Amino acid sequence: MNWYEISNIDTIATPALLVFPERIKLNIQRMLEISGDVNRLRPHTKTHKTAEVIKLQQEVGINKFKCATIAEAELLAKCGAKEILLAMQPVAENINRFFKLKETYPNSYFSTLVDNDLILEQINKLAGEKSMKVGLWMDVNVGMNRTGIVPDEKAFKLFKSLIASENIIAEGFHVYDGHLRNPNFNQRKKDCDTAFEKVLLLKAKLEKESFNVKHIIAGGSPSFPVHALRDDVDLSPGTTLLWDAGYGDLFPEMKMLHAAVLVTRIISKPSEGILCLDLGHKSLASEMPFPRVKFLKPNDFEQISQSEEHFVVKTKTPEKYNIGDVFYAVPMHICPTVAKYQELKVVKNNAVVGTWDVVARNQKITI
Repeated sequence: MNWYEISNIDTIATPALLVFPERIKLNIQRMLEISGDVNRLRPHTKTHKTAEVIKLQQEVGINKFKCATIAEAELLAKCGAKEILLAMQPVAENINRFFKLKETYPNSYFSTLVDNDLILEQINKLAGEKSMKVGLWMDVNVGMNRTGIVPDEKAFKLFKSLIASENIIAEGFHVYDGHLRNPNFNQRKKDCDTAFEKVLLLKAKLEKESFNVKHIIAGGSPSFPVHALRDDVDLSPGTTLLWDAGYGDLFPEMKMLHAAVLVTRIISKPSEGILCLDLGHKSLASEMPFPRVKFLKPNDFEQISQSEEHFVVKTKTPEKYNIGDVFYAVPMHICPTVAKYQELKVVKNNAVVGTWDVVARNQKITI
């Protein structure tokens, strides 16, 4: 039996998402090897959104985490995480929710991002009203053009404003370069180094004028092994915990293991050469073009369409397949796929032995 197959499959309704704790543990060990120091790691929680994976990391001494939502931040606090970075600049009501987190979970140190004066002023004002100090990181845009401030004169002034703000603790820079994904490590390193050079120049300019940049958090999973080669930079991989087919195909040198697998069944053979599986949009991330999964057994499937409940493939050998046949597949993108499941099926010794609740898949836990 292959590592991903389960002996009690007849008891499992599909579609389902299987997780393999022993493989997650091996991925965590690999993260430790790459980082060289557990204290440099600040893994992202958005990939798994579960208390159990947080605790597996805590067991090896990881105490700093990054997250994307208030719900993920609250889950981390409930797990006793010491440092929690909300890596999404809060606006409007989410600023109030962020302060509520700080009030509700005083044993965790919360910080968040800013990339403009408006939000900085709002957070500083509210912190003053509440007699609080708030840790803020300046979100630096090194080319992804999704969030952040370009590392130029405006960024220089913004960081000085962080330091000057009475109720703000200027933590440093947050630098995400998820757009740098060249499969060739040497070229990926060159691209990352080129982008990061502007960050270092900004840091040097600030420090020349006696403005201290205490910390830098850099990269995601693709650039994780590149930034690990730097001194004094914290690292925030996330997909590395579960790994997916997209990154697995692009970055084999990272030696991560697939630790989350979809299980699905054929539910119809509507016409010659066409098979339909129960793996629709509600069960599998669908923001990318086909193929959207990598099936783990050889086949001649051509993935041709997907709708809410259905996943349609074309085959030249339909006689090989029957309605009810089981297939295992790794999603191309695991993070949004996990968010589609209320629970993950836990596999040990080729059998499902329990479940993990995906607690932070919703927008809110209690706050």
